[in-house]
Amino acid sequence: MHAQAFPGRNKTHAELVSTMTRRAIRLAFPLLLLAASSSAQSISIGLRGTGSIPTGSFADDQATANNAFIAGAKNGFGYGLDVGIAFGAIGLYGGFDQIKFDCETATCQSDGKYTLQGVTVGVKLALPVKSQFRPYVKGGVTFNDLTGGYGGSSSNALTTDKSPGYEVGVGLDYSFLGILSLTPQARYIGQNLKAKIPGVTTPTNATEQGVNYFAFDLGFSLHTPFGGGK
Repeated sequence: MHAQAFPGRNKTHAELVSTMTRRAIRLAFPLLLLAASSSAQSISIGLRGTGSIPTGSFADDQATANNAFIAGAKNGFGYGLDVGIAFGAIGLYGGFDQIKFDCETATCQSDGKYTLQGVTVGVKLALPVKSQFRPYVKGGVTFNDLTGGYGGSSSNALTTDKSPGYEVGVGLDYSFLGILSLTPQARYIGQNLKAKIPGVTTPTNATEQGVNYFAFDLGFSLHTPFGGGK
C-alpha cells in the first residue's frame, strides 16, 4: 500500500506509543471509577503483541472469493492494549487492536496491506484457583474497521465503516512479583464489513463480507490491588 494512498498513517515509534498511551487512559478512566465505587478486587492494564491468521473469504484469493472486494489477506502482525477490572473470578475488560495483514498482489498493490483496528468490550471468567497460573475464557463485542488497497492501482483506497462483531478466546495469566502477569492467549474474531471503494463499489453492489481471523497474543500486564481482599 503506497504511502500517498493513506497520508498520515505512517507513524513513528514515539507517535505510536503516545497514541497507545492516550487510548489506554481513555479506556482505563471509566473502569477506575467503577472499581472505586464497587470495591473491585483489582484493576489491570497491559500491552500485547499479536500474530494473526485470516480465515474464510478474507483469506481466499480474488478468483476463489466469488468477486468479493475484501480478499487475499495473509498472516499479519499487530499490537493491542487491554484494561480490566476483576471481581474475584469474574472480570470486565476493554481492549484496542491494530493489526496489519499482508495482501496478495493480485488483490492489493505489490506492497499492499490491510489494516484492521478497533475496540472490544467483554467479560472474562477465570478459574478460581490459588495459583500463579490462572486459566480463563473470555468473550466480547468488537467494533472494528478495515483499510487497504484494491487492485493494482495505488489510488484505489478500500475502507469500511466500523461495524460490530464478536470475539471468543482462552488464555492463561501467569502472575509474578505480586502485581505483574505474563498472558498468552488465543482468540477468534468474526465480523461482517462492507467495502467502500470510490469508482468501484456502489450502494447496490457493496455487500457485507466476513473479515474473520485467529489471533495469538503474548501480553504483559500490571495488576494493582484495589479494594476488596483476595
